[in-house]
Parts: sequence; C-alpha cells; structure tokens
Amino acid sequence: MNSIQHKSAGQLRVATFNIHKGLSIFNRRVVIHALRDQLRALDADLVFLQEVAGRHDGHARRHGNWPREPQHEFLADLVWQDHAYGRNAVDDGGDHGNAILSRFPILRWENQDVSSHRFENRGLLHAEIDIPGWSQPLHCVCVHLALTARGRGRQLERLRQRVERMVPAHAPLIVAGDFNDWYWRHRATHEFAHPLNMHEAFESDGGRPARSYPSLLPLLRLDRIYVRGFRVCDANVQRGRGWRHSSDHRALTCDLILI
Repeated sequence: MNSIQHKSAGQLRVATFNIHKGLSIFNRRVVIHALRDQLRALDADLVFLQEVAGRHDGHARRHGNWPREPQHEFLADLVWQDHAYGRNAVDDGGDHGNAILSRFPILRWENQDVSSHRFENRGLLHAEIDIPGWSQPLHCVCVHLALTARGRGRQLERLRQRVERMVPAHAPLIVAGDFNDWYWRHRATHEFAHPLNMHEAFESDGGRPARSYPSLLPLLRLDRIYVRGFRVCDANVQRGRGWRHSSDHRALTCDLILI
C-alpha cells in the first residue's frame, strides 16, 4: 500500500484517532490487531494517534495477544516508514502518550511536556516531515489535551506559543488529536486556531467539528484536525460496526491539497 503513487505531489490524506491503548471500550479485549487493519484500510499518509501504549506490563500479563513491541511500532509496521512517539505518562508498569506515523521521512521531532498537574500527563508531539517536491518541511503537532477547562486553556496557550515560535509563518501546518473541547463554543478554534490563521477540516467541510465521542453514539466534538496552508477536499468520520468497537472514539480522516 503506497498512497504516494496515486496522489498528486501536493495532496495528503490525514487521520487522527484516540486508540484507547488498543483495548475495547470497556477494556475487556485487545483490539489492536483489528485496529491495525482498519488504519491500513484508511490509506492515510499521516496518522496522529493518542493514548498509545509504549509499554504496559499489566496488559501484557493479562492478554496473551498483547504486542511485544510498542504500539506505535506495531501499527506502523511496513506501511508507515517513519514514526515518532511522545511518552507522556510513565509509571512502574509502563508508559503511554501520542504518536505520529508517516509515509515520509521525519526530519526531527520533540515532545513538549504541557501537563497541568501530576495526575494528568500531557504533551505536544511536534514533528517536521520532509515531503518530496515540497519547498519546506511540513510541521505536524499531535495533541491530547486536559479534561479540565482550566488545564486545556493553559495547554492551548502553550500550543499557540510553540507554533508562533517554532513554525515559520508560511510553512504548511497540521495540528490534530483529541482536544477534549466539548463545549459548544469550541474554545480551541477561537483561542488557538483563528489567531494562527488555521481552520478545522470539518468546519471547512460541514460548518462544525465532527461528532466523534463516544464511539457507540457520537455526540461530542472532541477530535479535531486543524490545518494551515491547505485546502480541505473531503472530511469523514469513520463509521461501521468495526469502528464502533475499536475504541471509545471514532477515527477522523481528511484529504488535503497544498495551496
């Protein structure tokens, strides 16, 4: 599978998905193997993942089919040639965080700690990606923001500051992930995206961010794909029985054209 062969030089397909550490909604079954097949079927060039387990000794003992390698490596396999993993939460039994899977070389990456308190570890995983034929690298930031409004507000401010400091004004930019921004006012759009001249893929396509949580009956608009320097051609929430049971979130995809 190689989407590079059937897309124009300026076209990308992007996906974001909170994978719930590769477990079913109520943590009863390991679903990471089916999830890998589903992600491959999306044919995305870039995948932004949240709640990725680098190591989890408890689940490995409890489930005989728990992957031996870190989940981002297991999912990337032979499809996404490069990947970055930002370890956020660490304890004696393992760690988890965010990951970016890429069909293109990742030039450099950094994970910035933006935890609002010690009981909820969060990070901004920022990668620069070299795409053949593009005049400058693509900047990608994978996020999973706090559950509290105060924590999210601080993290949105630090995210905005990072973009202003680290990303050239005319460089293509994608910021995606689980924003936990469930209020009807969509704070992330107004406080982070608009000041940076970014727009959300589903707002461009349908007027509002997508309903992505909970997966059995999506009501809340938690997951987002914000872009700058692109035109959104299409944006979709992944539906069907398989996606309802592979996490407590739905996966989002969008097709972008560089402008």
